[in-house]
Amino acid sequence: MAGGRGERFWPQSRLKKPKHLLPIVGDKAMLAQAVDRVLGLVPPENIFIITNAEQRDAVLEICPEVLPAQVIGEPVGRDTAAAVGLAAVLVQERNPAGAFAILPADHVIHDTEGFQKTLSLGFEQAEKGEYLVTIGIAPSEPATGYGYIHQGERASVESPVFKVQRFVEKPDLETAKGYLASGEYAWNAGMFVWQALTVRQSIARFVPELEASLTAIQSELSIGTELSSVLSLHYPSIQKISIDFAVMEKADNVLTIPAAFDWDDVGEWPAVARHYEADAGGNVSRGKSVLKDSSSNIIFSDEGHLVALLGVDDLIVIRTPDATLVCHKDQAQNIKELVSVIGEELH
Repeated sequence: MAGGRGERFWPQSRLKKPKHLLPIVGDKAMLAQAVDRVLGLVPPENIFIITNAEQRDAVLEICPEVLPAQVIGEPVGRDTAAAVGLAAVLVQERNPAGAFAILPADHVIHDTEGFQKTLSLGFEQAEKGEYLVTIGIAPSEPATGYGYIHQGERASVESPVFKVQRFVEKPDLETAKGYLASGEYAWNAGMFVWQALTVRQSIARFVPELEASLTAIQSELSIGTELSSVLSLHYPSIQKISIDFAVMEKADNVLTIPAAFDWDDVGEWPAVARHYEADAGGNVSRGKSVLKDSSSNIIFSDEGHLVALLGVDDLIVIRTPDATLVCHKDQAQNIKELVSVIGEELH
């Protein structure tokens, strides 16, 4: 899934080239890294990218190994339930009993071997057709920005697979501390594996209006109607809802597999600093910079432009050819609100 707007990473991230199309962490675009992580476990011809129409050309450029016909541009954003449902339809066109993983395009995962091991176990469970499978991340802190998975009893004696008691929304700090202390909760990273038929059945049970749209899409594709035309007709009327709200929080046939790999969703600029070496003052810099009597700053600058900081701490300074952001780290979560009042030409 690669349709996000990446507004918390403005001004580097823009509507037509948001976070997942940029090398926010590493030397390749986040989406390209996500594709690389599954290659070897899943062949290129079995990889679909669901993005939006505005970003499709950029996705094609960044991911040349994915067939153009399998880069799907949604005409309008309808959140993750629609994307999951559409993916299920596309998989069923090839194999009615096929299983697939749904993965975000903009997460940082360095341990590809551990990731593929976990994902392979997810496929093994999902292909049985009985369960919806999610991958849980062991929490390292009482984070309030993630949803949580309440892990239940072990579902399999021979492998680390657990039943899910419930999904819970982003908690307040005290609740998050309790989750962390209990050892029974994992972060919900939005990574799922399921048989296409199984998730379609769950959508039909909990969101019948969406299933009706998916059935119509599938029917028209079966007679050879072009996908872009079908989506233009049906997508605008699809309910905008996440797969978590639509299905996962209601379903009683969910398993979770603890992630055997590192993970970070790098949701805002301060998170990026964790992935780069800091100087003696705790400053992280990409690009040309000079710092004096300054500490714990984050500086990203485009080629050839010098950023100089003197006597300042805890700032985020992001410079692009047409915009510069300067804000305190404490305000990083509010960059999205700033973008909402900036003119369209700088989105």
